[in-house]
Amino acid sequence: MVKHQPLQVYERQLCLSCITGIYGCRWKRYQRSHDDTTKWELLWSLILLLTFCLLLVWFYFWWEAHNDYNEFNWFLYNRSGEWSDGTVPILATTAAGFTYIAFLMVLALCHIALGQQLNLHWLHKIGVTAALLTTIVGVISVNQTWGQEWDVIPISLQATGPFLHIGALAAITALSWIVAGQVARAEKTLFQVVVVLLYLSVLLGLYVVPLYITSPCIMDPDTLKPRPDVIGHQGAPMLAPENTLWSFQRALQMNVTGLEADVAISVDGVPFLMHDLTLRRTTDVGKVFPDRQMDEASRFNWTDLQQLNAGQWFLKDDPFWTVHTLASREIELIANQSVCSLEQLLKLASYHNTTVVFRLRRPSPEHPCYHSWINDTLQAVQQSGVSQSLVMWTSDEHRAQVRQLAPGLIQTSVEKRSPQSLQKDGISRLLLRYNQASTREIRDFSETHINLTLYTVNEPWLYSVLWCSGVSSVSSEAPHILRKVPYPIWLMSPSEYCLMWVSADLISFAVVIGIFIFQNYHMIRYRTSGMRSYNPEQIMLSAAVRRSSPDINVMKEKLIFSEVGNGVGSADELYGDNGYNYYTNQGISQ
Repeated sequence: MVKHQPLQVYERQLCLSCITGIYGCRWKRYQRSHDDTTKWELLWSLILLLTFCLLLVWFYFWWEAHNDYNEFNWFLYNRSGEWSDGTVPILATTAAGFTYIAFLMVLALCHIALGQQLNLHWLHKIGVTAALLTTIVGVISVNQTWGQEWDVIPISLQATGPFLHIGALAAITALSWIVAGQVARAEKTLFQVVVVLLYLSVLLGLYVVPLYITSPCIMDPDTLKPRPDVIGHQGAPMLAPENTLWSFQRALQMNVTGLEADVAISVDGVPFLMHDLTLRRTTDVGKVFPDRQMDEASRFNWTDLQQLNAGQWFLKDDPFWTVHTLASREIELIANQSVCSLEQLLKLASYHNTTVVFRLRRPSPEHPCYHSWINDTLQAVQQSGVSQSLVMWTSDEHRAQVRQLAPGLIQTSVEKRSPQSLQKDGISRLLLRYNQASTREIRDFSETHINLTLYTVNEPWLYSVLWCSGVSSVSSEAPHILRKVPYPIWLMSPSEYCLMWVSADLISFAVVIGIFIFQNYHMIRYRTSGMRSYNPEQIMLSAAVRRSSPDINVMKEKLIFSEVGNGVGSADELYGDNGYNYYTNQGISQ
Protein backbone atom coordinates (compact mmCIF):
# COMPACT_ATOMS: atom_id res chain seq x y z
CA MET A 1 0.00 0.00 0.00
CA VAL A 2 1.40 3.37 -1.04
CA LYS A 3 1.38 6.04 1.61
CA HIS A 4 0.47 9.48 0.27
CA GLN A 5 1.86 12.45 2.09
CA PRO A 6 0.97 15.99 0.98
CA LEU A 7 4.03 17.98 -0.01
CA GLN A 8 2.70 21.54 -0.15
CA VAL A 9 -0.47 23.49 -0.65
CA TYR A 10 0.34 25.69 -3.64
CA GLU A 11 -1.98 28.64 -3.85
CA ARG A 12 -2.77 29.97 -7.29
CA GLN A 13 -0.77 33.12 -7.94
CA LEU A 14 -2.25 34.39 -11.16
CA CYS A 15 -1.00 37.93 -10.68
CA LEU A 16 2.60 36.81 -10.11
CA SER A 17 2.39 34.41 -13.05
CA CYS A 18 1.20 37.21 -15.33
CA ILE A 19 3.95 39.55 -14.15
CA THR A 20 6.80 37.07 -14.64
CA GLY A 21 5.19 35.57 -17.74
CA ILE A 22 4.69 38.81 -19.64
CA TYR A 23 8.10 40.20 -18.66
CA GLY A 24 10.26 37.11 -19.07
CA CYS A 25 7.97 34.33 -20.33
CA ARG A 26 8.22 32.57 -16.95
CA TRP A 27 4.68 31.34 -16.58
CA LYS A 28 5.43 28.23 -14.47
CA ARG A 29 6.35 28.26 -10.78
CA TYR A 30 9.53 26.22 -11.31
CA GLN A 31 10.70 28.77 -13.92
CA ARG A 32 10.74 31.62 -11.43
CA SER A 33 13.68 32.43 -9.22
CA HIS A 34 14.48 34.61 -6.22
CA ASP A 35 18.20 34.56 -6.93
CA ASP A 36 20.05 37.80 -7.48
CA THR A 37 19.65 39.28 -10.94
CA THR A 38 22.63 38.59 -13.21
CA LYS A 39 24.88 41.42 -14.33
CA TRP A 40 23.71 40.93 -17.91
CA GLU A 41 20.08 41.40 -16.91
CA LEU A 42 21.02 44.39 -14.77
CA LEU A 43 22.57 45.93 -17.87
CA TRP A 44 19.33 45.37 -19.77
CA SER A 45 17.41 46.93 -16.90
CA LEU A 46 19.58 50.04 -17.20
CA ILE A 47 19.00 50.10 -20.96
CA LEU A 48 15.26 49.83 -20.31
CA LEU A 49 15.46 52.74 -17.85
CA LEU A 50 17.47 54.84 -20.31
CA THR A 51 14.97 54.12 -23.09
CA PHE A 52 12.08 55.08 -20.82
CA CYS A 53 13.70 58.41 -19.86
CA LEU A 54 14.56 59.24 -23.49
CA LEU A 55 11.07 58.37 -24.69
CA LEU A 56 9.57 60.41 -21.87
CA VAL A 57 11.46 63.51 -23.06
CA TRP A 58 10.63 62.71 -26.71
CA PHE A 59 6.95 62.29 -25.89
CA TYR A 60 6.90 65.51 -23.89
CA PHE A 61 8.62 67.37 -26.74
CA TRP A 62 6.01 66.35 -29.31
CA TRP A 63 3.17 67.02 -26.88
CA GLU A 64 4.29 70.60 -26.35
CA ALA A 65 5.33 71.10 -30.00
CA HIS A 66 1.64 70.96 -30.94
CA ASN A 67 1.84 74.74 -31.20
CA ASP A 68 4.09 74.37 -34.27
CA TYR A 69 2.78 71.28 -36.08
CA ASN A 70 1.91 73.36 -39.15
CA GLU A 71 5.44 74.72 -39.27
CA PHE A 72 6.84 71.18 -39.12
CA ASN A 73 4.55 70.02 -41.94
CA TRP A 74 5.65 72.98 -44.02
CA PHE A 75 9.30 71.99 -43.52
CA LEU A 76 8.45 68.48 -44.71
CA TYR A 77 6.66 69.93 -47.73
CA ASN A 78 9.73 71.93 -48.74
CA ARG A 79 11.79 68.74 -48.64
CA SER A 80 9.39 66.31 -50.30
CA GLY A 81 7.23 68.55 -52.47
CA GLU A 82 4.08 66.81 -51.21
CA TRP A 83 1.83 68.08 -48.45
CA SER A 84 0.96 65.64 -45.67
CA ASP A 85 0.54 65.72 -41.92
CA GLY A 86 3.85 64.23 -40.87
CA THR A 87 3.03 64.54 -37.20
CA VAL A 88 0.44 61.74 -37.32
CA PRO A 89 2.86 58.79 -37.78
CA ILE A 90 5.33 60.37 -35.37
CA LEU A 91 2.70 60.79 -32.66
CA ALA A 92 1.31 57.30 -33.23
CA THR A 93 4.70 55.57 -33.01
CA THR A 94 5.79 57.73 -30.06
CA ALA A 95 2.62 56.97 -28.10
CA ALA A 96 2.86 53.24 -28.86
CA GLY A 97 6.56 53.07 -27.99
CA PHE A 98 6.17 55.04 -24.78
CA THR A 99 3.22 52.92 -23.65
CA TYR A 100 5.15 49.71 -24.35
CA ILE A 101 8.32 50.82 -22.54
CA ALA A 102 6.34 52.25 -19.62
CA PHE A 103 4.52 48.92 -19.28
CA LEU A 104 7.84 47.05 -19.15
CA MET A 105 9.07 49.49 -16.52
CA VAL A 106 6.03 48.78 -14.36
CA LEU A 107 6.60 45.03 -14.72
CA ALA A 108 10.26 45.45 -13.77
CA LEU A 109 9.29 47.38 -10.64
CA CYS A 110 6.79 44.65 -9.76
CA HIS A 111 9.58 42.07 -10.05
CA ILE A 112 11.72 44.07 -7.66
CA ALA A 113 8.87 44.55 -5.21
CA LEU A 114 8.09 40.81 -5.20
CA GLY A 115 11.71 39.75 -4.93
CA GLN A 116 11.70 38.08 -8.33
CA GLN A 117 14.77 37.78 -10.50
CA LEU A 118 14.75 40.15 -13.48
CA ASN A 119 14.97 38.24 -16.72
CA LEU A 120 13.72 40.24 -19.71
CA HIS A 121 12.59 38.04 -22.58
CA TRP A 122 14.61 38.26 -25.78
CA LEU A 123 11.61 39.53 -27.76
CA HIS A 124 11.28 42.43 -25.32
CA LYS A 125 15.00 43.08 -25.66
CA ILE A 126 14.52 43.46 -29.39
CA GLY A 127 11.57 45.77 -28.77
CA VAL A 128 13.54 47.91 -26.30
CA THR A 129 16.48 48.15 -28.70
CA ALA A 130 14.17 49.14 -31.58
CA ALA A 131 12.49 51.80 -29.44
CA LEU A 132 15.83 53.20 -28.28
CA LEU A 133 17.38 53.35 -31.76
CA THR A 134 14.23 54.79 -33.33
CA THR A 135 14.06 57.53 -30.73
CA ILE A 136 17.74 58.38 -31.17
CA VAL A 137 17.29 58.62 -34.94
CA GLY A 138 14.24 60.83 -34.41
CA VAL A 139 16.14 63.14 -32.06
CA ILE A 140 19.00 63.48 -34.54
CA SER A 141 16.60 64.16 -37.42
CA VAL A 142 14.72 66.86 -35.51
CA ASN A 143 17.99 68.41 -34.42
CA GLN A 144 19.11 68.71 -38.05
CA THR A 145 15.87 69.89 -39.64
CA TRP A 146 13.96 71.62 -36.85
CA GLY A 147 16.57 72.40 -34.23
CA GLN A 148 14.98 75.65 -33.11
CA GLU A 149 11.97 73.73 -31.83
CA TRP A 150 13.93 72.27 -28.91
CA ASP A 151 13.43 75.66 -27.25
CA VAL A 152 9.80 74.68 -26.68
CA ILE A 153 10.90 72.42 -23.81
CA PRO A 154 12.33 75.10 -21.47
CA ILE A 155 9.58 77.52 -22.51
CA SER A 156 6.84 74.99 -21.77
CA LEU A 157 8.40 74.16 -18.41
CA GLN A 158 7.54 77.70 -17.38
CA ALA A 159 3.91 76.62 -17.64
CA THR A 160 4.16 72.98 -16.57
CA GLY A 161 7.20 72.97 -14.25
CA PRO A 162 5.41 73.50 -10.93
CA PHE A 163 2.91 70.75 -11.71
CA LEU A 164 5.45 68.32 -13.17
CA HIS A 165 7.39 68.75 -9.94
CA ILE A 166 4.36 67.67 -7.90
CA GLY A 167 3.84 64.67 -10.19
CA ALA A 168 7.49 63.61 -9.99
CA LEU A 169 7.40 64.01 -6.21
CA ALA A 170 4.34 61.79 -5.98
CA ALA A 171 6.01 59.12 -8.16
CA ILE A 172 9.25 59.08 -6.15
CA THR A 173 7.28 59.02 -2.90
CA ALA A 174 5.31 56.00 -4.11
CA LEU A 175 8.58 54.34 -5.10
CA SER A 176 9.63 54.44 -1.45
CA TRP A 177 7.46 51.37 -0.81
CA ILE A 178 9.66 49.27 -3.10
CA VAL A 179 12.89 50.84 -1.83
CA ALA A 180 11.93 50.32 1.82
CA GLY A 181 11.01 46.70 1.10
CA GLN A 182 14.36 46.02 -0.55
CA VAL A 183 16.25 47.62 2.31
CA ALA A 184 14.29 45.70 4.93
CA ARG A 185 14.90 42.34 3.23
CA ALA A 186 18.57 42.94 2.40
CA GLU A 187 21.29 41.10 4.38
CA LYS A 188 24.26 43.27 3.48
CA THR A 189 24.58 46.56 5.34
CA LEU A 190 26.54 48.12 2.49
CA PHE A 191 23.70 47.43 0.07
CA GLN A 192 21.20 48.97 2.47
CA VAL A 193 23.30 52.11 2.91
CA VAL A 194 23.89 52.57 -0.81
CA VAL A 195 20.21 52.15 -1.70
CA VAL A 196 19.03 54.50 1.05
CA LEU A 197 21.59 57.18 0.16
CA LEU A 198 20.78 56.96 -3.54
CA TYR A 199 17.06 57.22 -2.91
CA LEU A 200 17.40 60.08 -0.42
CA SER A 201 19.63 61.97 -2.86
CA VAL A 202 16.95 61.82 -5.53
CA LEU A 203 14.24 62.71 -3.03
CA LEU A 204 16.11 65.66 -1.55
CA GLY A 205 16.96 66.85 -5.05
CA LEU A 206 13.25 66.96 -5.85
CA TYR A 207 12.57 68.81 -2.61
CA VAL A 208 14.82 71.72 -3.64
CA VAL A 209 13.97 71.77 -7.36
CA PRO A 210 11.34 74.53 -6.87
CA LEU A 211 14.16 76.87 -5.89
CA TYR A 212 15.29 76.70 -9.52
CA ILE A 213 11.86 76.71 -11.18
CA THR A 214 11.14 80.08 -12.75
CA SER A 215 7.89 81.07 -14.34
CA PRO A 216 6.49 84.49 -15.24
CA CYS A 217 3.13 83.23 -14.00
CA ILE A 218 4.49 83.13 -10.46
CA MET A 219 3.87 86.80 -9.79
CA ASP A 220 1.68 89.23 -7.92
CA PRO A 221 -1.67 89.14 -9.80
CA ASP A 222 -2.00 92.89 -9.29
CA THR A 223 1.00 93.49 -11.57
CA LEU A 224 -0.44 91.49 -14.47
CA LYS A 225 -0.40 93.57 -17.65
CA PRO A 226 -3.35 93.91 -20.05
CA ARG A 227 -4.26 91.02 -22.31
CA PRO A 228 -1.93 90.86 -25.35
CA ASP A 229 -3.45 91.80 -28.69
CA VAL A 230 -3.93 88.95 -31.17
CA ILE A 231 -2.90 89.35 -34.80
CA GLY A 232 -4.29 86.91 -37.35
CA HIS A 233 -1.26 85.19 -38.91
CA GLN A 234 -2.31 84.67 -42.56
CA GLY A 235 -5.82 85.39 -41.34
CA ALA A 236 -7.41 82.41 -39.62
CA PRO A 237 -5.72 79.54 -41.50
CA MET A 238 -7.27 76.88 -39.29
CA LEU A 239 -10.73 77.95 -40.40
CA ALA A 240 -10.09 79.10 -43.99
CA PRO A 241 -7.36 78.91 -46.66
CA GLU A 242 -4.34 80.96 -45.64
CA ASN A 243 -3.81 84.42 -47.14
CA THR A 244 -7.25 84.53 -48.72
CA LEU A 245 -9.84 87.25 -48.25
CA TRP A 246 -12.20 84.88 -46.43
CA SER A 247 -9.42 83.86 -44.06
CA PHE A 248 -8.88 87.48 -43.03
CA GLN A 249 -12.62 88.03 -42.67
CA ARG A 250 -12.84 85.02 -40.37
CA ALA A 251 -9.96 86.41 -38.31
CA LEU A 252 -11.76 89.73 -37.94
CA GLN A 253 -14.81 87.84 -36.70
CA MET A 254 -12.56 86.55 -33.89
CA ASN A 255 -11.86 90.13 -32.75
CA VAL A 256 -8.22 90.26 -33.82
CA THR A 257 -6.50 93.61 -33.62
CA GLY A 258 -4.29 93.05 -36.65
CA LEU A 259 -3.72 90.98 -39.79
CA GLU A 260 -0.43 89.48 -40.94
CA ALA A 261 0.38 88.31 -44.48
CA ASP A 262 3.23 87.32 -46.81
CA VAL A 263 3.59 89.44 -49.95
CA ALA A 264 5.17 88.66 -53.32
CA ILE A 265 5.33 90.79 -56.49
CA SER A 266 3.86 89.59 -59.79
CA VAL A 267 5.59 90.07 -63.15
CA ASP A 268 3.43 93.10 -63.90
CA GLY A 269 4.13 94.71 -60.53
CA VAL A 270 1.05 93.75 -58.48
CA PRO A 271 1.78 92.81 -54.83
CA PHE A 272 -0.21 89.70 -53.88
CA LEU A 273 -0.40 87.39 -50.88
CA MET A 274 1.53 84.12 -51.05
CA HIS A 275 3.59 82.32 -48.43
CA ASP A 276 5.33 79.70 -50.59
CA LEU A 277 7.80 80.35 -53.38
CA THR A 278 5.57 78.38 -55.75
CA LEU A 279 1.82 78.07 -56.23
CA ARG A 280 1.63 74.26 -56.04
CA ARG A 281 0.47 73.85 -52.44
CA THR A 282 -2.19 76.54 -52.13
CA THR A 283 -3.65 76.81 -55.65
CA ASP A 284 -4.72 74.59 -58.55
CA VAL A 285 -1.85 75.77 -60.74
CA GLY A 286 -1.13 72.15 -61.69
CA LYS A 287 -4.56 71.99 -63.28
CA VAL A 288 -4.71 75.44 -64.90
CA PHE A 289 -1.05 75.81 -65.89
CA PRO A 290 0.43 72.30 -65.70
CA ASP A 291 3.62 73.30 -67.49
CA ARG A 292 4.30 76.15 -65.06
CA GLN A 293 3.48 74.58 -61.70
CA MET A 294 7.14 74.54 -60.65
CA ASP A 295 7.68 78.20 -61.55
CA GLU A 296 8.03 80.77 -58.82
CA ALA A 297 4.82 82.55 -57.89
CA SER A 298 6.34 85.89 -58.82
CA ARG A 299 6.76 84.65 -62.40
CA PHE A 300 3.01 84.92 -63.02
CA ASN A 301 1.17 88.09 -63.97
CA TRP A 302 -1.88 89.22 -62.08
CA THR A 303 -4.26 88.12 -64.83
CA ASP A 304 -2.96 84.55 -64.63
CA LEU A 305 -3.06 84.59 -60.85
CA GLN A 306 -6.72 85.57 -60.84
CA GLN A 307 -7.56 82.43 -62.82
CA LEU A 308 -6.33 80.19 -59.99
CA ASN A 309 -8.47 78.74 -57.23
CA ALA A 310 -6.93 79.24 -53.78
CA GLY A 311 -9.49 77.39 -51.66
CA GLN A 312 -10.09 73.89 -52.96
CA TRP A 313 -6.72 72.66 -51.68
CA PHE A 314 -7.83 73.49 -48.13
CA LEU A 315 -10.92 71.31 -48.42
CA LYS A 316 -8.88 68.49 -49.96
CA ASP A 317 -5.80 68.46 -47.69
CA ASP A 318 -7.56 69.61 -44.50
CA PRO A 319 -4.22 70.80 -43.03
CA PHE A 320 -5.61 71.47 -39.55
CA TRP A 321 -8.27 68.74 -39.41
CA THR A 322 -11.01 71.37 -39.14
CA VAL A 323 -12.99 70.99 -42.36
CA HIS A 324 -15.55 68.73 -40.68
CA THR A 325 -16.43 71.59 -38.30
CA LEU A 326 -17.32 74.01 -41.11
CA ALA A 327 -20.86 74.84 -42.16
CA SER A 328 -21.98 74.18 -45.72
CA ARG A 329 -22.03 77.91 -46.49
CA GLU A 330 -18.41 78.25 -45.34
CA ILE A 331 -17.37 75.30 -47.48
CA GLU A 332 -18.99 76.91 -50.49
CA LEU A 333 -17.19 80.19 -49.83
CA ILE A 334 -13.86 78.44 -49.35
CA ALA A 335 -14.21 76.49 -52.59
CA ASN A 336 -14.49 79.77 -54.55
CA GLN A 337 -11.55 81.66 -53.01
CA SER A 338 -8.95 83.22 -55.32
CA VAL A 339 -5.50 84.69 -54.85
CA CYS A 340 -5.75 87.89 -52.78
CA SER A 341 -3.85 91.06 -53.62
CA LEU A 342 -2.24 93.32 -51.05
CA GLU A 343 -4.56 96.14 -52.04
CA GLN A 344 -7.62 94.01 -51.27
CA LEU A 345 -6.23 93.17 -47.83
CA LEU A 346 -5.45 96.82 -47.06
CA LYS A 347 -8.94 97.93 -48.07
CA LEU A 348 -10.43 95.32 -45.74
CA ALA A 349 -8.16 96.48 -42.91
CA SER A 350 -9.02 100.10 -43.56
CA TYR A 351 -12.73 99.33 -43.40
CA HIS A 352 -12.31 97.63 -40.01
CA ASN A 353 -9.63 100.05 -38.79
CA THR A 354 -7.27 97.13 -38.23
CA THR A 355 -3.47 97.06 -38.24
CA VAL A 356 -1.74 95.21 -41.09
CA VAL A 357 1.74 93.73 -40.95
CA PHE A 358 3.18 92.06 -44.03
CA ARG A 359 6.47 90.44 -44.91
CA LEU A 360 7.58 91.64 -48.33
CA ARG A 361 9.64 89.18 -50.40
CA ARG A 362 11.95 90.76 -52.92
CA PRO A 363 11.81 89.11 -56.38
CA SER A 364 14.85 87.52 -58.00
CA PRO A 365 17.38 89.73 -59.87
CA GLU A 366 16.04 88.73 -63.30
CA HIS A 367 12.51 89.76 -62.30
CA PRO A 368 11.17 92.91 -64.06
CA CYS A 369 10.31 94.48 -60.69
CA TYR A 370 13.60 93.69 -58.96
CA HIS A 371 14.42 97.39 -58.62
CA SER A 372 10.90 98.81 -58.35
CA TRP A 373 9.47 96.38 -55.78
CA ILE A 374 9.48 99.00 -52.99
CA ASN A 375 7.70 101.58 -55.11
CA ASP A 376 5.19 99.01 -56.38
CA THR A 377 4.32 98.06 -52.81
CA LEU A 378 4.04 101.64 -51.59
CA GLN A 379 1.82 102.43 -54.56
CA ALA A 380 -0.53 99.61 -53.54
CA VAL A 381 -0.64 101.03 -50.01
CA GLN A 382 -1.55 104.49 -51.30
CA GLN A 383 -4.18 103.17 -53.75
CA SER A 384 -5.94 101.18 -51.02
CA GLY A 385 -6.71 104.34 -49.06
CA VAL A 386 -5.61 102.80 -45.77
CA SER A 387 -4.16 105.07 -43.15
CA GLN A 388 -0.39 104.73 -42.99
CA SER A 389 -0.59 104.51 -39.21
CA LEU A 390 -2.25 101.10 -39.64
CA VAL A 391 0.52 99.59 -41.79
CA MET A 392 3.61 97.96 -40.21
CA TRP A 393 6.57 98.04 -42.60
CA THR A 394 8.98 95.16 -41.89
CA SER A 395 11.53 95.24 -44.72
CA ASP A 396 14.95 96.54 -43.65
CA GLU A 397 16.00 97.25 -47.23
CA HIS A 398 15.69 100.87 -48.35
CA ARG A 399 14.09 101.83 -45.05
CA ALA A 400 15.30 105.42 -45.40
CA GLN A 401 13.64 105.66 -48.82
CA VAL A 402 10.39 104.29 -47.39
CA ARG A 403 10.44 106.89 -44.61
CA GLN A 404 10.68 109.65 -47.17
CA LEU A 405 7.88 108.33 -49.40
CA ALA A 406 5.56 107.18 -46.59
CA PRO A 407 6.59 108.74 -43.27
CA GLY A 408 3.44 107.59 -41.50
CA LEU A 409 4.17 103.86 -41.75
CA ILE A 410 4.95 101.99 -38.54
CA GLN A 411 8.60 101.00 -38.83
CA THR A 412 8.94 97.39 -37.71
CA SER A 413 11.97 95.09 -37.58
CA VAL A 414 12.03 91.30 -37.89
CA GLU A 415 15.65 91.12 -36.72
CA LYS A 416 16.44 90.82 -33.03
CA ARG A 417 18.31 93.88 -31.89
CA SER A 418 18.81 95.77 -28.65
CA PRO A 419 16.17 98.35 -27.66
CA GLN A 420 18.74 101.12 -27.94
CA SER A 421 19.66 100.13 -31.50
CA LEU A 422 16.00 100.01 -32.54
CA GLN A 423 15.29 103.42 -31.04
CA LYS A 424 18.33 104.86 -32.75
CA ASP A 425 16.98 103.75 -36.15
CA GLY A 426 13.50 105.02 -35.38
CA ILE A 427 11.96 101.54 -35.17
CA SER A 428 9.06 101.29 -32.74
CA ARG A 429 7.98 97.67 -33.21
CA LEU A 430 9.69 94.29 -33.27
CA LEU A 431 8.39 91.03 -34.75
CA LEU A 432 10.12 87.83 -33.57
CA ARG A 433 9.50 84.12 -33.22
CA TYR A 434 8.31 83.33 -29.70
CA ASN A 435 11.54 81.50 -28.78
CA GLN A 436 13.73 84.49 -29.63
CA ALA A 437 12.82 86.61 -26.61
CA SER A 438 13.21 85.64 -22.97
CA THR A 439 11.04 86.95 -20.17
CA ARG A 440 13.76 89.40 -19.18
CA GLU A 441 14.12 90.68 -22.76
CA ILE A 442 10.36 91.05 -23.13
CA ARG A 443 10.29 93.26 -20.07
CA ASP A 444 13.28 95.26 -21.32
CA PHE A 445 11.49 95.98 -24.59
CA SER A 446 8.37 96.96 -22.70
CA GLU A 447 10.29 99.37 -20.46
CA THR A 448 11.82 101.09 -23.51
CA HIS A 449 8.41 101.37 -25.21
CA ILE A 450 9.25 98.94 -28.02
CA ASN A 451 6.07 97.05 -28.93
CA LEU A 452 7.05 93.41 -29.26
CA THR A 453 4.97 90.95 -31.29
CA LEU A 454 5.78 87.23 -31.05
CA TYR A 455 4.73 84.57 -33.55
CA THR A 456 3.33 81.95 -33.98
CA VAL A 457 1.31 81.51 -30.77
CA ASN A 458 -1.52 78.98 -31.06
CA GLU A 459 -1.69 77.22 -27.70
CA PRO A 460 -3.38 78.72 -24.59
CA TRP A 461 -0.46 77.70 -22.35
CA LEU A 462 2.02 79.61 -24.52
CA TYR A 463 -0.28 82.60 -24.75
CA SER A 464 -0.61 82.59 -20.94
CA VAL A 465 3.16 82.46 -20.40
CA LEU A 466 3.75 85.35 -22.81
CA TRP A 467 0.91 87.29 -21.22
CA CYS A 468 2.50 86.96 -17.80
CA SER A 469 5.83 87.95 -19.34
CA GLY A 470 4.34 91.24 -20.46
CA VAL A 471 4.35 90.86 -24.25
CA SER A 472 2.19 93.45 -26.01
CA SER A 473 0.85 91.32 -28.88
CA VAL A 474 1.11 87.89 -30.49
CA SER A 475 0.58 86.61 -34.02
CA SER A 476 -1.56 83.48 -34.14
CA GLU A 477 -2.96 80.95 -36.59
CA ALA A 478 -5.66 80.14 -34.04
CA PRO A 479 -7.38 83.40 -33.02
CA HIS A 480 -10.57 81.40 -32.43
CA ILE A 481 -8.75 79.45 -29.70
CA LEU A 482 -6.99 82.39 -28.04
CA ARG A 483 -10.29 84.21 -28.02
CA LYS A 484 -11.38 81.77 -25.32
CA VAL A 485 -8.49 82.72 -23.01
CA PRO A 486 -9.70 85.76 -21.03
CA TYR A 487 -7.16 85.17 -18.26
CA PRO A 488 -3.87 83.21 -17.90
CA ILE A 489 -4.46 79.50 -17.42
CA TRP A 490 -2.85 79.72 -14.00
CA LEU A 491 -1.43 82.52 -11.94
CA MET A 492 -0.23 82.45 -8.35
CA SER A 493 1.76 84.72 -6.08
CA PRO A 494 5.25 83.67 -4.91
CA SER A 495 3.93 83.11 -1.38
CA GLU A 496 1.18 80.80 -2.66
CA TYR A 497 3.65 78.80 -4.72
CA CYS A 498 6.05 78.56 -1.78
CA LEU A 499 3.26 77.26 0.43
CA MET A 500 2.29 74.72 -2.23
CA TRP A 501 5.69 73.13 -2.74
CA VAL A 502 6.72 73.25 0.92
CA SER A 503 3.47 71.50 1.87
CA ALA A 504 4.03 68.89 -0.83
CA ASP A 505 7.60 68.29 0.41
CA LEU A 506 6.49 67.89 4.01
CA ILE A 507 3.69 65.49 3.09
CA SER A 508 6.07 63.47 0.93
CA PHE A 509 8.69 63.30 3.68
CA ALA A 510 6.14 62.17 6.25
CA VAL A 511 4.83 59.46 3.92
CA VAL A 512 8.34 58.19 3.12
CA ILE A 513 9.32 58.01 6.80
CA GLY A 514 6.07 56.21 7.61
CA ILE A 515 6.61 53.68 4.83
CA PHE A 516 10.19 52.92 5.91
CA ILE A 517 9.11 52.49 9.54
CA PHE A 518 6.21 50.23 8.56
CA GLN A 519 8.33 48.05 6.26
CA ASN A 520 11.09 47.58 8.84
CA TYR A 521 8.63 46.93 11.68
CA HIS A 522 6.76 44.41 9.56
CA MET A 523 9.95 42.58 8.57
CA ILE A 524 11.34 42.48 12.11
CA ARG A 525 8.06 41.19 13.51
CA TYR A 526 7.82 38.59 10.76
CA ARG A 527 11.30 37.26 11.34
CA THR A 528 11.03 37.12 15.14
CA SER A 529 7.59 35.52 15.23
CA GLY A 530 8.74 32.42 13.33
CA MET A 531 7.77 30.99 10.00
CA ARG A 532 4.23 29.73 10.36
CA SER A 533 3.63 29.10 6.71
CA TYR A 534 5.48 26.62 4.56
CA ASN A 535 4.70 28.36 1.30
CA PRO A 536 8.08 28.26 -0.49
CA GLU A 537 7.36 31.52 -2.33
CA GLN A 538 6.88 33.31 0.99
CA ILE A 539 9.87 31.65 2.66
CA MET A 540 12.28 32.55 -0.11
CA LEU A 541 10.96 36.11 -0.34
CA SER A 542 11.09 36.84 3.40
CA ALA A 543 14.29 35.10 4.47
CA ALA A 544 17.70 35.82 3.03
CA VAL A 545 19.41 32.41 3.03
CA ARG A 546 21.88 30.53 0.95
CA ARG A 547 19.88 28.93 -1.83
CA SER A 548 20.64 25.98 -4.00
CA SER A 549 21.44 26.48 -7.65
CA PRO A 550 18.60 27.36 -10.05
CA ASP A 551 18.99 24.08 -11.94
CA ILE A 552 18.50 21.97 -8.78
CA ASN A 553 15.49 24.09 -7.75
CA VAL A 554 13.87 23.60 -11.15
CA MET A 555 14.52 19.82 -10.99
CA LYS A 556 13.00 19.53 -7.51
CA GLU A 557 9.92 21.56 -8.42
CA LYS A 558 9.33 19.38 -11.49
CA LEU A 559 9.78 16.21 -9.46
CA ILE A 560 7.26 17.41 -6.89
CA PHE A 561 4.57 18.09 -9.45
CA SER A 562 5.22 14.94 -11.46
CA GLU A 563 5.22 12.60 -8.43
CA VAL A 564 2.17 14.17 -6.83
CA GLY A 565 0.31 13.97 -10.13
CA ASN A 566 1.08 10.23 -10.38
CA GLY A 567 0.23 9.57 -6.72
CA VAL A 568 3.63 8.02 -6.06
CA GLY A 569 6.14 8.71 -3.34
CA SER A 570 6.24 10.99 -0.37
CA ALA A 571 8.06 14.04 0.72
CA ASP A 572 10.68 12.00 2.61
CA GLU A 573 11.26 9.80 -0.41
CA LEU A 574 11.58 12.71 -2.79
CA TYR A 575 13.92 14.72 -0.66
CA GLY A 576 15.83 11.88 0.96
CA ASP A 577 18.58 12.20 -1.62
CA ASN A 578 21.34 14.76 -1.14
CA GLY A 579 20.27 15.22 2.49
CA TYR A 580 17.82 17.97 1.53
CA ASN A 581 14.84 18.75 3.72
CA TYR A 582 12.28 20.90 1.90
CA TYR A 583 10.50 22.08 5.02
CA THR A 584 13.52 22.89 7.16
CA ASN A 585 15.88 24.70 4.88
CA GLN A 586 19.19 25.54 6.41
CA GLY A 587 19.49 29.03 7.74
CA ILE A 588 15.78 29.45 8.54
CA SER A 589 15.14 29.61 12.24
CA GLN A 590 11.98 27.99 13.49
